[in-house]
Amino acid sequence: MVKEVRTRFAPSPTGDLHVGNIRTALFDWAYARHTGGKLIFRIEDTDRERVTDEYINRAVETMKWLGLNWDEGPEIGGPCGPYLQSQRLDIYKHWAQKFLDDGFAYKCYCSTEELEARREKQRELNQAPGYDGKCRNLSADEEAKYVAEGRAPVIRMQMPAGETRFTDLIRGEVVFDHTFVPDFVLMRADGSPLYTLAVAVDDVLMKITHVLRGEDLLSSTPRQIRVYQAMGVAPEDYPHFAHLPFVMGQDNAKLSKRNGEVSIAWYREEGFLPEAICNYLALLGWSPGDDRENITMEELVSLFNVERVNSSPARFDMKKLEAINGDKIRALTIDDFLKRALPFLTSAKIITGTDEEIALVRKALPIIQERIVKLKEVVPMLGFFFVETVKVEEESVAKMAEEQALHVLSASLSALEPLSQWDHESIESALRAALIEKMGLKPRNAFGPVRIAVTGSHISPPLFESMELLGKERSIARIKALVR
Repeated sequence: MVKEVRTRFAPSPTGDLHVGNIRTALFDWAYARHTGGKLIFRIEDTDRERVTDEYINRAVETMKWLGLNWDEGPEIGGPCGPYLQSQRLDIYKHWAQKFLDDGFAYKCYCSTEELEARREKQRELNQAPGYDGKCRNLSADEEAKYVAEGRAPVIRMQMPAGETRFTDLIRGEVVFDHTFVPDFVLMRADGSPLYTLAVAVDDVLMKITHVLRGEDLLSSTPRQIRVYQAMGVAPEDYPHFAHLPFVMGQDNAKLSKRNGEVSIAWYREEGFLPEAICNYLALLGWSPGDDRENITMEELVSLFNVERVNSSPARFDMKKLEAINGDKIRALTIDDFLKRALPFLTSAKIITGTDEEIALVRKALPIIQERIVKLKEVVPMLGFFFVETVKVEEESVAKMAEEQALHVLSASLSALEPLSQWDHESIESALRAALIEKMGLKPRNAFGPVRIAVTGSHISPPLFESMELLGKERSIARIKALVR
């Protein structure tokens, strides 16, 4: 009987979720949906000083915004909860004690200073640094001596001699020699669990079948398998591992704040669409084939499989993300575009949200939809519609005072004021006749001063359509304001 696939996304949110977190969440989600399985959303928050309720709530909100719904976890619950590790501490203590009782683990009384001194000695002898097993076989008298000294022990798992061998779904067979996997700590002296204990216990108890996670966690796998063994899990019931390739910056260094790694909240504030972020992140290490780069979430679910994830590092390219985002914006219906653009205009205090303002925004959106790559760009693009007078951009102030520009504006007024029909075709026809045909100007020199007078900037939506929406009275008033 084939097991139901159960993947998990298990962040430790010490801040907003980042590109690497979300790429992992996306692949977990896509694989669960592709196989008809379940995605378990688990919060690893045993470090309560750094993982705050605020960050947990932001993580939940980010997943919702991206459309990465989960089947068990925060706000939903499920049969394997609780899904916050801080609420599972008694479970970890139970298993740590069981490992002690069964002889798989032992109490280690070595101080931090003693451990560091022995690691330094190992380095001097060119030995692999790691715990040397000093407390593995303490006598009752030795243990009593440490207790009398007031030493509080950690609980350490004993690694047997030999090796750990498993098949990674992306990398193939992986082997770890236990010479380089020393005995590791399960519980700190204060009774709090370490990651290796908590993650392994949770994966077993939550019946996780597939662990898709970053390559940086590959080295922790033999320790987790050791915990499975100590829990009595049969090898055929271990989760399948798939370690995703690193995401690198354009400088070929591991992605960081310096070369592109910022929080998903930043991308949201900049106006990247959630479906564009998911589309692009899916391409970091995976491909739908046929050199396709624009896919929907439905297509991702249909096409995704772990075997097509590349083991080579992926490179983060902001320009490609922007290109995909622009494509997604152009594919929006006007109603959807309006819904997504309005929060940027209201937060920037460009509009207050009246019916009249919204109606004007709706009319203006089609003329900028082909010209923006981020939703945030609607603010500078449409701001001039909602002010009484425009302020000319600083770089164009001197140019607008030149005789040539004033001459163009005067001729424009003479052409526009007699118009009885105010639409973009009539406006364009009148200005072309006056400025290009009569004055012999090139389009840039002819329409540039008019654009700046009407919008305040040399970069704006299409001029003639903008003037139509702005209205004859306001358009002419703005041109006159610079002629006087």
